[in-house]
Amino acid sequence: MSMSRTNSTADQRPYHHGDLHRAIVDAALEVLSESQSTEFSLRELARRAGVSHNAPYKHFSDKRELLAAVSGVGFELLAERMADATKELGSPRERLAAMARAYVSGGVQNPALYRLMFGGYLTGQDSDRPAIERTAAYRMKALVVDAMSGGALGHEIPNNAENERKLDGAILVFWSQMHGLTLLLVDRLVGPGEAMRELSDSVLQSMLDGLANCIPVIPPGVWVGPPLAD
Repeated sequence: MSMSRTNSTADQRPYHHGDLHRAIVDAALEVLSESQSTEFSLRELARRAGVSHNAPYKHFSDKRELLAAVSGVGFELLAERMADATKELGSPRERLAAMARAYVSGGVQNPALYRLMFGGYLTGQDSDRPAIERTAAYRMKALVVDAMSGGALGHEIPNNAENERKLDGAILVFWSQMHGLTLLLVDRLVGPGEAMRELSDSVLQSMLDGLANCIPVIPPGVWVGPPLAD
């Protein structure tokens, strides 16, 4: 499954059916995937969804709010990719490797959505991220925590308050490696793209070997992932 979602015209529902919010988000995902650019208008999305040009403003106050919803769906789709990749796997290490491959391939297949999700476009002046995005991102993080706490790093690490900073330290290393590899592949500084599975497996193996010897404990007050609202 790609990190984009497209609907045929027959699948789209008119506004009076009450699906406008998702119809507009799906239209944005479609345009983003096709154009690899966020330079589109709400009017264009309304046209694609088959509604009046004013209809999107009933659900989105501005374009940033719309893109926050798009990013939130992007995290949901990525979490779905990662979960699907682990369905037949019992070993926590194998599950983490499968999630790493799903993460990298998702970003390489739709760079514009990936940059929207993990870039600074949606970060506000207070360094906060939209709530809809934070919630979806933490569902994805939970999948990684489950594999790591279950023994992917060579031993079990109970997912409790005592180990929270250790698990966040391990996730920081994992995320840094996978995020960096994804962007290097997207920007063609590493390649070819067809080798991304082998590359992600190699990077992950080296990372896990290091984490087996030492897991960095992040300092108090440091967060990993979009900070949850107080």
